[in-house]
Amino acid sequence: MRTSQSPALPGTTHEPPGYACPFCRFQRGVHDEWNQPSDVVAVTERAFARVAPKWWPANPGGVLVIPRPHVENLYALSAEDGREVWDLTQRVAEGIRTSYDCAGTSVRQHNEPAGDQDLWHLHVHVFPRHADDRLYQRHAEARWAPPAEREPYAEKLRAVLRLPHDLDA
Repeated sequence: MRTSQSPALPGTTHEPPGYACPFCRFQRGVHDEWNQPSDVVAVTERAFARVAPKWWPANPGGVLVIPRPHVENLYALSAEDGREVWDLTQRVAEGIRTSYDCAGTSVRQHNEPAGDQDLWHLHVHVFPRHADDRLYQRHAEARWAPPAEREPYAEKLRAVLRLPHDLDA
């Protein structure tokens, strides 16, 4: 049975010493081109959702759902944070389907370098999907979208999610 605080599995920590977590910095108000307050679409007590700065060619406006406490990967996620991340992921997927002109959604999450994790704070990707978009075949074509390009997607989602979007909420 899982406890409320699941410890990381031995050997599953890859975060380097002194890691400056971009999601934790973002929550503390440290912003840059890739992390803007306008990217945030929803905040709950234990999780937040923001439009991702990295986009795939046929899937603009993807969203990251992130636990608010610093948790490196799924192995260390508490049951309470896991429930809240998953609940918000479902709401975001519904919001994307409702407010974007897409035919469906996909959700994915990565753990450890062999699992394609490259940022050491757990996050769940929610992608808008379109027929024949080849999302999983186009990884090498992903690009970083500037804040002005992300903002219309964040506005659409905030309008349908109707959740607080201030990280201080």
